[in-house]
This record gives sequence, structure tokens and C-alpha cells, in this order.
Amino acid sequence: MATTLNLSVPPLLSTTQQPQSTQTPTTTTTNLLQSCENLNQIKQLHAHFTKHGYNQHPSFLTKLITKYSETGSMKYAQIAFDNLRKEGYSNFTYVYNVLIKGYWLAGLFYEALLVFARMVGESVEFDGYTFPLVLSVCAKDGRFSEGVQVMGLALKWGFGDDVFVLNSLIHLYGECGEVGKARKVFDKMSERNLVSWTCLINGYVRSEKAEEAVKLFFEMTEGAGEEEGAVVPNSVTMVCVLSACAKLGDLGLAERVYGYIEKVGLKVNTVMVNAVVDMYMKCGSMGKAKRLFEECVDRNLVLYNTVLSNYVRNGMVREALEVLAEMLSHGGPRPDRVTLLSSISASTEMADVYFGKQCHAYVLRNGLENWDSISNAMIDMYMKCGSQEWACRVFDQMSNKTVVSWNSLIAGFLRNGDVEEACKTFNDMPESDLVSWNTMIGGLVQQSMFEDAIHLFRVMQNEGIKADRVTMVSVASACGYLGANDLAKWIYIYIEKYEIYLDMQLSTALVDMFARCGDPANAMKVFNKMKERDVSAWTAAIGAMAMEGNGKRAIELFYEMLREGVEPDHVVFVAVLTACSHGGLVGEGMEIFRRMKEIHGISPQIVHYGCIVDMLGRAGLLKEAVDIIKNMPMEPNDAVWGAFLAACKMHKNDEMATYAIDMISESSPDKAGIHVLLSNIYALRGKWTDVAKVRMSMKERGIKKNPGSSSIEVNGNIHEFTSGDEFHPEHHNICLMLDEMNCRVREAGHVPDLTNVFIDVDEQEKEFALNRHSEKIAMAYGLISTTQGHPIRIVKNLRMCSDCHSFAKFVSKVYDRHIVVRDNNRFHFFQGGLCSCGDYW
Repeated sequence: MATTLNLSVPPLLSTTQQPQSTQTPTTTTTNLLQSCENLNQIKQLHAHFTKHGYNQHPSFLTKLITKYSETGSMKYAQIAFDNLRKEGYSNFTYVYNVLIKGYWLAGLFYEALLVFARMVGESVEFDGYTFPLVLSVCAKDGRFSEGVQVMGLALKWGFGDDVFVLNSLIHLYGECGEVGKARKVFDKMSERNLVSWTCLINGYVRSEKAEEAVKLFFEMTEGAGEEEGAVVPNSVTMVCVLSACAKLGDLGLAERVYGYIEKVGLKVNTVMVNAVVDMYMKCGSMGKAKRLFEECVDRNLVLYNTVLSNYVRNGMVREALEVLAEMLSHGGPRPDRVTLLSSISASTEMADVYFGKQCHAYVLRNGLENWDSISNAMIDMYMKCGSQEWACRVFDQMSNKTVVSWNSLIAGFLRNGDVEEACKTFNDMPESDLVSWNTMIGGLVQQSMFEDAIHLFRVMQNEGIKADRVTMVSVASACGYLGANDLAKWIYIYIEKYEIYLDMQLSTALVDMFARCGDPANAMKVFNKMKERDVSAWTAAIGAMAMEGNGKRAIELFYEMLREGVEPDHVVFVAVLTACSHGGLVGEGMEIFRRMKEIHGISPQIVHYGCIVDMLGRAGLLKEAVDIIKNMPMEPNDAVWGAFLAACKMHKNDEMATYAIDMISESSPDKAGIHVLLSNIYALRGKWTDVAKVRMSMKERGIKKNPGSSSIEVNGNIHEFTSGDEFHPEHHNICLMLDEMNCRVREAGHVPDLTNVFIDVDEQEKEFALNRHSEKIAMAYGLISTTQGHPIRIVKNLRMCSDCHSFAKFVSKVYDRHIVVRDNNRFHFFQGGLCSCGDYW
């Protein structure tokens, strides 16, 4: 049978214990108060003494106030205190200190300060306990200015050199983020104890100065430059230092600190075990952390949660589930909300909605659904697992929908491509924060809705919401894809004006933005200002040079990166090989390709082989390109065949084109671009029947050709045109300008290249179709909409045809305009009748 616990409270006083009315109850009350285990027993004792007339005895009331304060029953402590005041008790300093400590321990910081204010108002004397207590209250509640005032009083009362007061002041400074001032106090102390060192170490950790914290720890333990010699830390000190090592993620330092613990034989309690395990896991030493965890015989819930959360954070989901299973099946501690957060995150990592629903069921059975963090995690989990309906159900059942809850729902909708529902939810929010706006803008960028992202950013500005670096990373990315250089310059000015911190990520985004907008000068200006550069930053700079066609400078940057000790990745090799391809630097490109595997140990992926095929094909080395394709360790994809076919078309090599067509027919890729290239090659040969077959095959497979389009930014607005566009408000003026342009460039020597028209019509119709290509329409609009000397910047979604390329060169010369065209392959900078690509594209 199960044991029944008797929870009734027996009378505290038997008849033999009841004090006589003529005796002083000091000894009796002390013993009885110490025996009280809960508030009800204290109240029972209080009532008994009141009944017998001893509730006015100062000694009894003082002890009663102390006992009430220890249990956090400050309402009753205050009543007893008020009774004591009526008796004219003289030793009020002690009682005030007790009250301040009681309110502090109960989390009633404001009330604690009110008690101290009453002390000041009533001119009660302070002692060596008062100021440390009040400074601790200020530290706990983050009341820096009040703490400074309290320290002023301490100085006035002659406690300026008291080690306990100064320790509390260091603690206050550390908790309030003023660790520099804490260090000044520490350095000026004539006497220091272990608490002094621990408070400063903790201050460094809280101020994200973990390296300084560890350095100070070794100064303390080695007695470096100290007259008092080495100081032996306690468990509190060690937990602070272990936390600092965890933040640094430095395994060598972690081993050194743990070695000290073993060397001096410090007693390792459960709190320290938890800190050590957390440190090793955050330093990447999972094996040692696991061994320490398994060796621990007293595994509490905090330790289990530490191991679980670190496993999940490091993507070791299976290991996390093993720990959870052990926790549930071997009499381990009962999971709490922290455990469930890690478990739900694990199901999210695995995209395992079934396990996620098990976690959800546990949450409901144990009444954890009222925790906002739990519900938010479940919304995120269901969204990432594709169960949007369940995510909405969790959200709808939340009694307290926080901004984070709304943001989680919006992020989920955007991740699943449901932009309409995301916008509706965003508009329905009772209140939004910066994260809400960042989530929406970032989500629109991820969905390639760049103009909508920029529009929402402008709405955000109109509502007076200041952007941060996260906002600007998304906005810079959207601007880069749009190729809107005027907007790019405004974004950069905005960042400088509002002093938004330019970290490595935002700086890299700006380099990429300017590069995509055809402004390599500004891209390199931002890059050169960067104090720190990772491989992504170097990749962006190399890509900027590649887009400009400056292959030699791109290669110089690549080798400069290597000299600075930055390890290359597969992405930077794509950028530098692209630069070699665009610059016709075949020898340099092949050498970098060789070094990629032999020196840097990076196995080339299909994208790298595609760059090499493109580079060789552009240079007319079609046989060598075929050899690369044949010897690839993987099957060539449509990008590889597309690059090769484009080269065959450029060099008019029918034999190689026929080989490529035969190989493509076997693999039958479903990409539109490859079929369009096939169709165009057949058209060049005049094989219109084959053209019809390719187009019919595309129709049967549901493959649609992307229509050619070009966009241009004028006065901050993006204007987009398609081939033969007749819907623009300025259509009439555009047509007049097109006619003028055609006349003037023809007079200057331009001859239309009708081979770029891939339909079987007569030459007059071909010429008309050629004159209505989208980039020519955009050029015409640029000429009528911008002033002389203003660059015309055009973004084309497809590769620029040879006729439009020649046309743009003549327009730049005849109209004396700088024209920049970004097609889907590279940038073309036209000026004075020449192009930056040197007709090599």
C-alpha cells in the first residue's frame, strides 16, 4: 500500500511549553521560531504570543520580523515591524537591515529601497551591513543611478574603504554594464578578498568580455603582481570562469581551466559539473562532455537540460533524443519547459512532425501550453514541418499572443511561400516590432519579391521605424537583385546617417549590392574599408571584379585572400573561375582549378566544371571543353551543356553542336534554357522543321520559355519592359526615340544582325522584331527620361543578344552616354562605342 503523508500542522505549544506571563520569552521564542517550518506555523506562534500579551516585546518582535523575512512573508514582517516601532525600540538599524534583506530576497526591490529611504528620512544609523545590502538591491534591479547615490551616502558615512561595500559596488557596476568603472574600483582597493575577484570576473562575463574574465582568473590564481599572493577560488568563481570559457569556445583554454580545478582539488558540486559540461560542449569537445555527464551520479534536471540544448544546438539530434529517452525511462527528473523547448527544437531539426506532436501532447498533459516560449516553439516546429494548419491551431489557442508569436507565424507563412497569408497576418497584428518588419522584408526577398520588399521598407520609414543592420542586409540584397544603383547609393547614405553598425555581414551585403548594380568602384570602396573580412567578403569582391570583366584584378584578390590566411571555400572558387572565364584567362583558370583539389583539398562540384567548360568554350577550345565534359566524375547537367552549346553557337561549330544535341537528346533535361538554345541553333542553320519539333516538345512537357524583359531605374522607380512592349504610359515617345536611335546608329555604321531573330519570317519582319527587343526599349526610355551625362543602367533577365550588344555600343557613342547592362551572365559597360567585355561574352 502507498504511504499516506500526514500534512496537518500540530500545535506548536504544549501546555508545558506555554511561557509564564511574568517571564521573558527570549529563549523560548528563539527555539520555537527556529522550529517553524512554514508560514502557517509562524502565524500560529505569533497569534499565541499575542494572546498572552508578548506581542509587544522588542526581542520577540525582532526575531519574528527576521523569521517572516526569511520566508518571504513581507506583509506580516511589516506588521510586526510597525508594532515594534510603537514600542520605541532603539536598535532599529538591525531591524531595517532585516527588512531590506527580506524584500530583496522576495524580489520586491522597490519596496526594499523604500525601507532604506525611510532609514535615511528617520536618520537611522547605518552599519557595515546596510550599504552592501542596498547596493545589492540596486544591482539586482538594474538601478544604476540609485546605486551611485547610495554609494555617495556610504562615502559620507565613512564606509568608502569597507571591502564589503566596495565588493557590492563592483557587483553593481558589473550588473549594470559598467565593467570599466568596476575595474577602477577594484584596482584602487587596498584590501581584496575572493568576493572582490569573483564580482569583477562575473562583471566581465556579463559584459561579453569573456577573454578579460579568464585573464583575471589566472591573475587571481597565480598571484601575478599581487602582494597578497594567489587566491583560491570557490565554486561561484569557477562557474563564472567556466561560463566565460564556454562563450569563447576555446577548447585549449577550457582544458587549462579544468586542469586547474583538478590540480588544486576543488570540490566539484552539481552546479560546477553543469558548467563544466556546458563549457566542453560549447567548445566542441562532445566526447569529454558526454563522459563527464555519464560519470555524474547526481544528474539533476539542469544538467539534463544543458546536455539536451547543446546537442540540439550542434545539430546532434539523435544524441539529444537518446538523453531524453534515458531521462524518461530510468527514473530521471521530470521534464520541464526547458526540456520541452529542446525536444521541440529537435523535432524541428529532424522535420519529424510525429515526434513534434508527441511533444505537443506532453505539453498539453502537463499544462505547459501557457508558456509563450513553448507555444512559439511549436508554431515554428509545425511551420517548418509543413503542417501550417497545426501551427495556426496552436496560435489560435494561445491565451496570450505575444509579438514573438505573431512573428513566428509570419515567418512560417513566408518560409512556406504563403506570402498572401503572411501579409494578412502582418496587417492584423495588434502591435508590431522591428523584428516583425525585418521578418516580412527578409521573407519577401527570399521569395524573390524584391520590389515589394523595397516598398515595404519605404512604408517602414514612413511610419518612423528605424531600421537596423538586419533590415539593411535584406534591403541591400533586394536592391542588388533589382540593379537599382541610385537606390543603392541612398541605402549606403542611410546606413551612414543613422550610424547602423557595419559588421562583416552587412558590409559584404553592400559589396555584393554595388557589384550587382554595376558600380564596382563603390563595391571596392566598401570592401577596402572593412577591418575584418571572411571568405564571403572576399567572394563578393572577387565577384564584383568578375562582373566588371576585370579578371586579372579578381585573380589578384584571390591570391591576396590566400596570403591573409583566409581558407577558400567552393563558392569563392566559382567566383574566381567565372572571372577567368569572362576575362579569357584560360591558363590562370586551369591553374586555379588544379590548385583547388591538389592544394586546398576541395573536390570540384558540377558548378566548377561548368565554369571550366564555359571558359574553354568562350576561348574556342571546344575539343578541350568536350574532354572536360567526358571526364567529369558526375553526369553533366543543363548548365554545363548550355555553356557548351552557347560556345558552339558563338564559334559557329556545327560539328560540336551536333554532338552536344545528340548527348542532350539522351539526357532530355527539362530546363527551358537548353531547349531554347537548341531551337536557336537549328534556326541559325535554317532547320525550321527541327525548330518546330523542339518547340512542340517544350509545349508537351509544359516547359515555358522565360520572356525577355529589361528594367531601368529612373527617379527611384523601376520600369520594366518586355520585347515589343506597348503598355508603358510613355509608349508613343519611346517609339519615336527608337526610330530616331535606329536612324542615327545606322548612319554611324550599325548593321542589324538578323541571325538573332529565330522565327521563319521575311527580313523586314525580322528587323522590326529585332528593333523591339526589351533592352532597346529600356535604352530609349532612359534617353528620354534622364539628363545628358546621367548613366543609363539596365537589368536584363536573359543573355544579351549580339545585335543589342552592337546596338548599345553605337548608342553610347552617338548619344555620348554611359550605358550599363546587366544580363543574366555578366555586366557590360558601354562607353564611346566600346564595351568593357571587349566583345568577349
